[in-house]
Amino acid sequence: MMQPTTFDIVISGGTLLTMSATMEILEDAMIGIQNGCITLVDKSRPVQAVRMINATGCLVLPGLVNTHTHLPMVCFRGMADDLPLMDWLTKHIFPAEARFVNKKMVYDGAMLAMAEMILSGTTTFCDGYFFENQIAEAVQACGMRAVVSQGFADFATPDNPKYEKMMAAAQRFVARWISSAPMITPAFFCHSPYTCSPQTLMNVKAAARENGIMFLTHLLENKDEIETIEKRYGKKPARHLLDLGVLDQQTIAVHCNWLSLEDIAIFADLGVSVSHNPVSSMKLAAGVAPVPQMLKRGITVGLGTDGSASNNALDMFREMDASAKIHKVTRLDPTVMSAQTVVQMATIGGAHVLGLDSLIGSIEVGKEADIILVDMNQPHLTPLYNPYSQLVYAARGADVITSIIHGKIVMENRRLLTIDLPEVMNNVREIAAYVRTEMSGRKQI
Repeated sequence: MMQPTTFDIVISGGTLLTMSATMEILEDAMIGIQNGCITLVDKSRPVQAVRMINATGCLVLPGLVNTHTHLPMVCFRGMADDLPLMDWLTKHIFPAEARFVNKKMVYDGAMLAMAEMILSGTTTFCDGYFFENQIAEAVQACGMRAVVSQGFADFATPDNPKYEKMMAAAQRFVARWISSAPMITPAFFCHSPYTCSPQTLMNVKAAARENGIMFLTHLLENKDEIETIEKRYGKKPARHLLDLGVLDQQTIAVHCNWLSLEDIAIFADLGVSVSHNPVSSMKLAAGVAPVPQMLKRGITVGLGTDGSASNNALDMFREMDASAKIHKVTRLDPTVMSAQTVVQMATIGGAHVLGLDSLIGSIEVGKEADIILVDMNQPHLTPLYNPYSQLVYAARGADVITSIIHGKIVMENRRLLTIDLPEVMNNVREIAAYVRTEMSGRKQI
């Protein structure tokens, strides 16, 4: 690629974690950005740029990739905690969504969630919820990168009161976004094998294949799902999906806490990817996914936060820390899930899960410029021996000081540049006040 005489942005100094295939680390690095893409990766030297960013004292790395979210659930953050998964879902979350989810709530919640993610180093996410058009519109307003998934279930949803109209609405959604917005990738999301019939799963997967888009589903989040699916269909969940023909390289299975060795072999053979959400699963006591075994079989695994009603945060640094530690303690083996492995899962691994690894996930010439700077001049990050260990075991989202997405600075010195943070926080506070009033049985004032 021919280098420009003047770059749009040059990041100089600091320690660069490229997350490339060779995992190269460059001290006193320089990154040149032009037209949203990386056009130079080298040692610092004199160059011309419209904007120079001094990264001295920082770790520079690809923006983090959150492979599973339900953004508008920030509006329900802390509403129903310390409950088993199915009680939490069926007695609290589903009823709340049926009563309170609308276009405005989805847009306002998504804006707040994206503010939280940008401030904690996430530049790309994969969402699945209702009114996904509103989430895509919020993505455009914030300048993030996203896989935005239209949801399906075998019951009326807030955006589709008539189940039989879901597919038509989903096809309109894909037609609107599949080529009109380069930062947005549409996808389809079947909630789970226990809320979607075999016909729904097959129909949605067929439509996903026809459109050339990803197909996602929650799978084996809790142990009870095994008995539920076996009673209905006479086979375990992963085998059930295999026999329906919905598993392939364009399938993302979310959670997978109770995958068996047979299930892992199926996923490895068919190229199914997995989104691992350790904090949410710990909080709901849902289980621990056998990620070390998956990685050993060559399954691509990324990290996700899940929604803020079950996590209750969107900080991928928390997910990295939890992912490294939970597998060590459950396997009684401190060598599994090394810090480097976990950082890979949060960057290039997550990009691969979402089918975006040719664009993002590493800092290399030709890729799009999704880059974050982590300020290491902090007491809890001093001294620095191993940058991967420091990111996983000591750093937190608040240590990210600058975020760049597609070559645009969206957060600088901890200040959001594309989001009016006080306004979006106030919008969600008003939504929460309405929810509290209605749930208490009083009329809204």
